[in-house]
Amino acid sequence: MAALFSSRTLDCKDLHSYLKTLSSHILDRLYNHPATCLAVYRELPELAKHYVMRLLFVDQPVSQAVISLWVNNKHAQEHRLSTRALTDLRIWYEQPLPGGMQGWILNMTFKANMKTALLGGGKPWTGRGKAPLPPDRNSRDVEFLDKYAIERWECVLHFMVGSREGTDGVSRDTIEVLKHSGLMKVEEGDPLPYITPGGFQFLLMDTPSQIWFFMLQYLDMVDSRGLDLVECLSFLFQLSFSTLGKDYSTDGMSDGQQRFLQHLREFGLVYQRKRKEKRYYPTRLAINLASGLTSIGTDSHRQGFIVVETNYRLYAYTDSPLNIALLALFTEMLYRFPNMAVGNLSRDSVRAALMRGITAEQIISFLRSHAHPEMMKEKPSLPAVIIDQVRLWELERDRFKFNDGVLYSQFLSQSDFEKLRDYAKELGVLVWDNNNKRVMVVSRAGHDSVKKYWKQQKQS
Repeated sequence: MAALFSSRTLDCKDLHSYLKTLSSHILDRLYNHPATCLAVYRELPELAKHYVMRLLFVDQPVSQAVISLWVNNKHAQEHRLSTRALTDLRIWYEQPLPGGMQGWILNMTFKANMKTALLGGGKPWTGRGKAPLPPDRNSRDVEFLDKYAIERWECVLHFMVGSREGTDGVSRDTIEVLKHSGLMKVEEGDPLPYITPGGFQFLLMDTPSQIWFFMLQYLDMVDSRGLDLVECLSFLFQLSFSTLGKDYSTDGMSDGQQRFLQHLREFGLVYQRKRKEKRYYPTRLAINLASGLTSIGTDSHRQGFIVVETNYRLYAYTDSPLNIALLALFTEMLYRFPNMAVGNLSRDSVRAALMRGITAEQIISFLRSHAHPEMMKEKPSLPAVIIDQVRLWELERDRFKFNDGVLYSQFLSQSDFEKLRDYAKELGVLVWDNNNKRVMVVSRAGHDSVKKYWKQQKQS
């Protein structure tokens, strides 16, 4: 959900954008699970939800012309977007009516399992044990699960920033996902991976977006792990309907699901006291993963810790090595105390971050989202001079554009220079020239043509 970032920004696909990349065979298999159908329905446009509900108990195709009359003309754009979404996701498909008109009919598999999700019946989505679990003597509350989830996920982030603290739980599987996604890479001869520009951008994202991006990269590799993509996706959708703080049984889970559960345990999406324990607790990370709650997650209960002054001085009231390492990506760190660190936003520190692929807007967003409660009392919470200056530093850097080219110099005569320059200009590959010094630069793409022309001229 190949690598999902460009040289400038990470591309975090939403649920539907990811599902559209799957083959029709996989989608049809996914719709065999009521949890998947309900999760996909939950993320549909409002008008598309309306269409599904109106067609759910209709057994024959309905004319496309009739469905288009369900909305007035001013909502024609919403109608087109909704019909396209339902078609791309194979929730409905075209079927001709008597007389040759085209109609739409719901995917039979989706319809049957959507009815099960809404009306009840079928097998339990999670914890399919034959007998209910006895009370857990080591039960875990919501506060413990939130803390556990953050600690496990921060192990991955610590590893990315090169911090040795809290990285003992990072397995080879996790490292392979980081390399596959392009967040980290390994140079020949160096056994340890290091962070890439895309990885720096990833670190500045909110936690739910990080988890979603990471899991899409993991799912892209399930075949190489011997796991079934549909089985893994279905289990994730089932987890998204779990109750936070409630335990679920592992009875009835296949070997593939058991292996997948252990990977989710490493990432902090589920808690399991021991590998062979017969129960597990989904954490907030798993429950919010495919639920559309992108603004509600493990970040929401964290208190801001950053104070920024108009003189570019930054105070971080935290003892977290990870928080300090993140600030150091774009801040010149000056002092470190037991529960506070002091830094300075400077032109050099911000430009260094920009060179790594971090944008000004990402820096500003990070400072805003982690602002100390005292700063949040001010409107705006971040001084305008800080926002403007960070953006100006980015604009200052973006004034320069770099293009590969080939330098031509040391011409024996002015006529030779002018003849070659004019030819390059006619081809549209001349980047720059200096008539007095007989120097010119040709684009890399045009170099072969200009070089060939020059050889022909010398031979004639």
